[in-house]
Amino acid sequence: MAVITNQSSDKESNTAALRDPAESQIDPQLAERFSYWTEIDGDLDGLPADRAQTFRMNRYQTALFDLSRSEYWHDPDTVDAICDIAYLPDGGTDRAAGQCRGHLLDIYLPHEATVRGGHTTPVYIDIHGGGFTYGYKELNRNFNTHLASRGFAVVSLNYRPAPQTDLKGQLADVQAALRWLRAHLGEYPVNADAVFITGDSAGGALALLTLAIENSADAARAFGIEQASGLRFAGGALVCGVYSMASEAAAKRDGKLGIGYDPSKRAMLEQMLGAEFFAGLDAADPMYLTAEGIVNNVDLPPLFILTSSDDFLEADALALATALSRKGADFELSDRKTGRHETLGHVYPIGMTWLDESQQALDEIARFSFDRC
Repeated sequence: MAVITNQSSDKESNTAALRDPAESQIDPQLAERFSYWTEIDGDLDGLPADRAQTFRMNRYQTALFDLSRSEYWHDPDTVDAICDIAYLPDGGTDRAAGQCRGHLLDIYLPHEATVRGGHTTPVYIDIHGGGFTYGYKELNRNFNTHLASRGFAVVSLNYRPAPQTDLKGQLADVQAALRWLRAHLGEYPVNADAVFITGDSAGGALALLTLAIENSADAARAFGIEQASGLRFAGGALVCGVYSMASEAAAKRDGKLGIGYDPSKRAMLEQMLGAEFFAGLDAADPMYLTAEGIVNNVDLPPLFILTSSDDFLEADALALATALSRKGADFELSDRKTGRHETLGHVYPIGMTWLDESQQALDEIARFSFDRC
C-alpha cells in the first residue's frame, strides 16, 4: 500500500490542528501540504479583503477536516497513472508563467488494460467536489484509483475553482476537457463507446449539468455552451450531489419550485461564493437548476445515485430519484442508513475509500456500470 501524499506521520499534531478550526490561524506548513489537493490563497489577489478571507478560511478549514483522512489515501498496486495532461494550451502548474492548474487532467488505467492493449476498458470521467471553490483532481485520487482497480479507465478533471471563474466558466472547462477526450481517447486502451461520468457534491452538480448540456441543445444554450462536446455517455454515478440551486425569486416567478426545492442551498452558495458565481444564468434558472426541472426537460442516461441518511444533501438525491421514478427513467438509488452510533456523512466513498461501506459503494457503481456497457 503506497501512500500517495507527502503527509506527516505526526498524528498528534494533526489532531491538534483539528481541535478548534474556527479559531485557527493559517499554518504556512499545513497550507503548503494542502496545496497538493487544493488552493488556499494563491488565487485571491485583487479580491476585497473580506471576500478573500472568506475563501481562504473556507478552504483552509475544509482542508483541516480532510487532513486526518489524507493519512489513509493510497493507490492500489494494480493501477497505472498518467498525470497532469493539459486539455487546454494554458494547462500547467506554473502560475508565474501564466499556466492554469485548472486546465489539467489525469488518466488512471488498470495495469491489465495497459499491458493487454485493445479497446475494451470502459471509461469513467470524474469531476471532484468541494463547494465549487475547494479542491483539485488530487482530492479524488484515492477514489479514482480504487474505481480504476475495478476495471475502468478513470479520467479525473480539474476545472477552475471560484473565484477564478463562475458556474458557467466551470461548465465551459468541463466541456473543453470533454472535447480533448473525444479527440484523444482512441490513443488509450479504452472503449470510447462505453463512457460514464461521476461527480461528488459540487462535482455531482457539474456532472448532472454536463449530462443535461450533452443531451439538450436548449440546456447547452442556457449555460452559454454554443455546442456540446458530443461525447456520448452510457450513464453516470452521482455521489451526494447538490442539485437544488435555483434562485428563490426565479422559482417562485415561474411556479417551478419542484420536488424537494430548498432555497437555502442557493443562499448558502451565494454567501460562500458571491452572487456573481451564478451570473448569466437567467435562461437556466430555474428550469435547469432543480433536479425535477432537469429530469422533466432532458432525457438523461442511466444514473446511479448515492447518498446516506446523514448526508446533508440527502434530500437533493431523493428529489432527483423521485423525479426519475415519475418519468420512468433508468436509475438506482443507494441511500445507506446509518445506525444510532454510526456515521458516514457527506461523500464517504470519496474521502474514506478504506471503509467497508465505501468499498461496497464502489462495487455497486461498478456493477451498475458494467450492466449498462
